[in-house]
Parts: sequence; structure tokens; C-alpha cells
Amino acid sequence: MEKRRNMYFYARKDEKTKEQVLTLSDLAERYGFTVVKDFKQANIIVSVGGDGAFLQAVRKTGFRQDCLYAGIATSVSRSLYCDFHIDDVSAMIEAMTNEQIEVRKYPTVQVTVDGETNFLCLNEFSIRTGIVKTFVMDVFIDNLHFETFRGDGMIISTPTGSSAYSKSVGGAVVDPMLPCLQVSELASLNNNRYRSLGSSFILSGERKLKLVVTQDGNDYPVMGLDNEALGISHVKEVDLMLSDNIVKTVKLKDNSFWEKVKRTFL
Repeated sequence: MEKRRNMYFYARKDEKTKEQVLTLSDLAERYGFTVVKDFKQANIIVSVGGDGAFLQAVRKTGFRQDCLYAGIATSVSRSLYCDFHIDDVSAMIEAMTNEQIEVRKYPTVQVTVDGETNFLCLNEFSIRTGIVKTFVMDVFIDNLHFETFRGDGMIISTPTGSSAYSKSVGGAVVDPMLPCLQVSELASLNNNRYRSLGSSFILSGERKLKLVVTQDGNDYPVMGLDNEALGISHVKEVDLMLSDNIVKTVKLKDNSFWEKVKRTFL
């Protein structure tokens, strides 16, 4: 940690948050860190807000492979990606200076749209109908036609993302030590013509998933990259696989993934 001394704060621009960041910056500098204004100069990137701010911080700074990411919660309690709370930020500085932290590595999903545009997701990729009408997708696993899906859409999540959108539609919460993807359906329609599994399923990190959209007038699906919408029309196919890119985050030694899940849901 001694070699990581350049810190960048990612936060909203409202007055309250600006004041919080100023306080954080002063504290960091008192402990020997250098606060930089350009994230490209940082080797520690700290989000201030909640899980949404953390996801945006990772995306807006380009999923940096040479950085540590840390989250500071400003709501009532800490969250999945935020090991620290704004009311106890000295604990973060103390943990980092006294080596009371570990580095957690989160997998990401690589999304390729129509063989041209590539994106990364930390939580999940979702594709949903853009009009009041179901749409049809052929689902391929490693080039094997697995099913023809008709419904409102699908969610493809990482293990850490399994406790978010995917969980809300009945998906399993997956241990992040398992390199895998989880595929969950949104309101599937099953009849004699269309048949899908009807439940979430988990793919090994070695598998490749392809979704081929049937062009039947529903040509503007809504696609989500974590908490950000992707505006691409006339989508024909989406390829997904576990990426080699990982997100390295600051983790307190006494705050594992399952402790977070217990604190959040139980």
C-alpha cells in the first residue's frame, strides 16, 4: 500500500457531497496521500455515495487494471461495494496505512454488440423489450442452440451482481470466488412454439453466451450496463463472456462478501 499514494475521489457535484470530499481530501493528505484531480494520475480511486456511485466510478475511469477501487457510503449503512462509511472515514485511512485491508478481485463481463462494440460490466448486463411487446431471442451456449426465448428480457450477471437485479427476479446469490455468469429470465412466455428453461442458470467462466434478437418490429431493445443505459438501435446479436479484466477493490479483513450479504438482506 505504501506505493499507492495518489488518490482520486469520484463523487456527485452537489454542495453537500463537495463538502464531504473536501473533508476526505484533507484527511487523506494528513496521512501522506496525494489527492489528484485527474483519475489517470491516481492509483487509488475512491467513490463517495453508494453502490451506484461505485459502479459509475469504475465505468467512468475505464475499469483501471492498475488501480485499487474503494467505496465510501453516505447512506445509513455500508453496502456491497462500500466497505467504509462517511461517518467513520478515519477507519479507511487507518486500515490502509496499517495494512488492515485485503485486495478483493471482482470479475467482469465482456459484452460485444453486433461484433463491433465492446463493453465491460461489473454487476450485470440486461437486455429488455423497448416497447409494450415481448421479443424473441435465440440463446446459444458455445455455439450450441440452447433455447428460443420469448419474454421481456434477460439479465446476465457476475457473482457480485447476483445480489442485485438478478436476485430480484429469483436468481441465486453466487459466491464471487466462483468465476461464472448467471443468466436470468424476465417474464418468459412458454407455449408450444416458444420454450425456454424458465429458471436462472449458471455458466462456467469458460463458456460463451450469444443472444440473437429476432427482428420483428421490436428492434430497439433497452440494454443496461450495470446502472447505465446503452443506446444502440437495430441490435441483431450480443456476445457475452467472462472478461480477463478484473476490478481490484479495497476490502476490510473482517468484511467478507457473505458478511455483506447477511448485513444487507438478513
